Amino acid sequence: MNPTNLGIGLPTGPLGLFTQQTDVGAVRYPGACTYDAASQTYTISGAGANIWNDHDDFHFVWKQLTGNFIVTMQAEFAGQGVNAHRKLGWMVRSSLAADSPNVSTGIHGDGLTSLQFRRTPGAQTEEIRSPITHADVIQLERRGDTYIMSAARFGDPFTVVQVDELPLGDTVYVGLSVCSHEDDVVERAVFGNVRVVEPVLPGFVRGRDPLGSMLELLDIESGQRQVIYGAPEIFEAPNWTVDGHALIFNRGGLLYRFDLASGDIAQINTGAVTQNNNDHVLSFDGRMLAISSRDDTLKASVIYTVPITGGEPKRITARGPSYLHGWSPDSQHLVYTAMRNGDFDIYRIAADGGADGAAETQLTTAPGLDDGPEYTPDGQTIYFNSVRSGLMQIWRMNADGSNQQQVTDDAYNNWFPHVSPDGRWIAFLTYLVGEVEPSDHPPAKRVYLRLMPTDGSASPRVIAYLYGGQGTMNVPSWAPDSQRLAFVSNSVTLHFS
Repeated sequence: MNPTNLGIGLPTGPLGLFTQQTDVGAVRYPGACTYDAASQTYTISGAGANIWNDHDDFHFVWKQLTGNFIVTMQAEFAGQGVNAHRKLGWMVRSSLAADSPNVSTGIHGDGLTSLQFRRTPGAQTEEIRSPITHADVIQLERRGDTYIMSAARFGDPFTVVQVDELPLGDTVYVGLSVCSHEDDVVERAVFGNVRVVEPVLPGFVRGRDPLGSMLELLDIESGQRQVIYGAPEIFEAPNWTVDGHALIFNRGGLLYRFDLASGDIAQINTGAVTQNNNDHVLSFDGRMLAISSRDDTLKASVIYTVPITGGEPKRITARGPSYLHGWSPDSQHLVYTAMRNGDFDIYRIAADGGADGAAETQLTTAPGLDDGPEYTPDGQTIYFNSVRSGLMQIWRMNADGSNQQQVTDDAYNNWFPHVSPDGRWIAFLTYLVGEVEPSDHPPAKRVYLRLMPTDGSASPRVIAYLYGGQGTMNVPSWAPDSQRLAFVSNSVTLHFS
């Protein structure tokens, strides 16, 4: 089954996500854009005297958008350049006229990072400078007539500035801009990780309101991301098979195998168990799949196991709700979060269910939600997330539940720690400040993926800036070589050609 029969096509046009390119204003040398579909990067050249004062001269690669949006990219100039004030960034314009009202995120050649805007046709450009310089990751969000610029040096959290009461019209030109700041000079810039997101409306209800999904691969060293598949509905939580050949995700209560070489998608047979959620985990040897699925009698999730090749699942937990998260490396035990006696804690059970399917061992007892347990490859430690210290943070404990220690301690809410197969790294999901309540992990939010070494030698660093949350990375998502992660990002409308 070809993925385009179940989803949407990836960007294949000459401008990728965008529809047109234009030299705005008086430009001596025409600009150009080259889109590399393999790397999903844009190389844009542009001349032009400036983006400033009462008019602009630059090269613009754009599409028209209506309503609210969030656009993100990672970019850098090619070469040393001529003028320190050369600029690249996002641009939103009312029209393609040189004096159009607009807002732009200017990354300058000398490192200055600023939010620039013109309120009316021919008015003087105003500027709000970011507290940081030399940013290379820029996000621009429109909320009505408010424009929010989030800027970071890759690896760092965002720093935010915004302009309010800037009416540019409902339908606007949105795209990437390059200006050399010298009329007789052409500069080039390379843009990667370009994403155009339509956020959900206030009051969004998962399962009722539309939300599309994109399956992405991430190189943890460079931060380069690649969208490999998309669909206009929710699919979630990719596992990477231990042979490195495929990903497994859930969609509509069923599980699917996505072949990375061919792009073919095949349903995994789970028999009568057809209400599977985003808690599915492969055994370390790759032979078995443990799944969480709703039991209609209990009206709650319970845990099953099934061969990776499919079949009729075997029920493991007698009680619910039980949400699976990890296998022990020897395939003898499962760990999961479960509500018992009115509180969610972490439990362990024999992978065959034991004699009666009820022999579970409680590993945590602290009040509040404990979730996301996962073994290290040596089987000695379990990482998990807990709200016991106020915010949701990453914790760890010995495999028997002893020696529970907090690992992260910051202003964010951190979920679902995943240990790399080589045991060196922990990747986890981070909700930005103010996005969620500590015990909640909804979809359709601004989130980071962050990475930290298991030996504690460095603080967490951001490896992806995205729109997602629930279903993005609930389950172990590492490639077998510990170099890449798979995850899901979201948008109401997927902006592919």
